[in-house]
Amino acid sequence: MAKHKGRGWYGKVLAAALGVTVGAVAMSMWTAQADTTGVRQPQAHVSAPAIQPVAVGIVHASDAGAKGVNITIDDGPDPVWTPQVLQLLKENGVKATFCMVGTQAKAYPDLVKAVVADGHRLCDHTVSHDTTMDKKSEAYQRQQILDAERMITEASGGVRPMYYRAPGGAFTPYSRQLAASRGMRPLGWNVDTKDFEHPGVETIVATVKSEIADGPTILFHDAGGDRAQTLDALREVLPWLKEQGYTFGFPVR
Repeated sequence: MAKHKGRGWYGKVLAAALGVTVGAVAMSMWTAQADTTGVRQPQAHVSAPAIQPVAVGIVHASDAGAKGVNITIDDGPDPVWTPQVLQLLKENGVKATFCMVGTQAKAYPDLVKAVVADGHRLCDHTVSHDTTMDKKSEAYQRQQILDAERMITEASGGVRPMYYRAPGGAFTPYSRQLAASRGMRPLGWNVDTKDFEHPGVETIVATVKSEIADGPTILFHDAGGDRAQTLDALREVLPWLKEQGYTFGFPVR
């Protein structure tokens, strides 16, 4: 759940990060292997492609251009709400970025795979959604980010998260540099719908309409509590954005 200007996540995260596959320089190495005749034959093994670092700055812009919008969905996946969000996005032809909590991804790998199969992107949202991460040690920040990276990648079947969003926006220079070195662009937001506070569908919709001019990245949630208001708001917001001439994209990397 997001914290915006001092507001924290009210829900509990499962206490069930994705310090995932270590990127190596792409090069072949030859090892000898004995065949059935006792003659040792060379066999080629090619290492995984190297991870490409990205910029450390917190991104908000959309790759869809000046009238682009980024829909971002935080804190899942959740077995009740994520499938409904996915269906709604599909009905509207919208791709989104899902910022996943590591323990949730580990608990529901089929949902992570469903998100990827529908063409959405993955984002590392740490292991336990600690909104005080910026007050913790670098070792703690590293564990939260890299363990979540590993959990999400394993749950997805090998698809790595492309972004890192600090819980509640609790970024630090260290966490941004670490994420960027792993190919995960630090991801912010412009429109905080506050849907996790259950302010009412009309209020969520009004927030999007009044604040979209401030920037293209909109924050919603698919876990951490009852997300019925989020779904109803998305049913209104997505068609309205299209009517206003917006197109849907992903945060730039």
